Amino acid sequence: MARENKDGSYEDIIHLPHHSSKTHPRMSMLERAAQFSPFAALTGYSGVIREAGRLTEQKIELGESEIEELERNLNWLAKNAGQHPSATITYFQPDEKKEGGTYLTVTEQIKRLDETERVIWLMDGTRISIENILRIEELE
Repeated sequence: MARENKDGSYEDIIHLPHHSSKTHPRMSMLERAAQFSPFAALTGYSGVIREAGRLTEQKIELGESEIEELERNLNWLAKNAGQHPSATITYFQPDEKKEGGTYLTVTEQIKRLDETERVIWLMDGTRISIENILRIEELE
């Protein structure tokens, strides 16, 4: 153990070579840094917490007047689908992992309306189930 000189310096040892062990190889800087990294005892736990905290919405049930307006707009789309009109559609997207989902609004040209499968296909490839549509606006 080095002794501090009376003046507070370590002049007697400051220029000596660094000690190297003959039995233990020297650690890399990465290995030394790893000693101080946070320890995650429960791998994946933070992802589970984030998923549990993620909010979803419940699907809104439409009233009679809203259903009538939606049916009018769907009939207009069915008649004009060959002209690929643009529309703004707000629809419910069910969540794949938990109950509920989210509402999305998209403005796009209608590619086709499949009344048998009750699906609207948009030009960008989006497929919207008619049962999940909340409203259709800006019909052009």
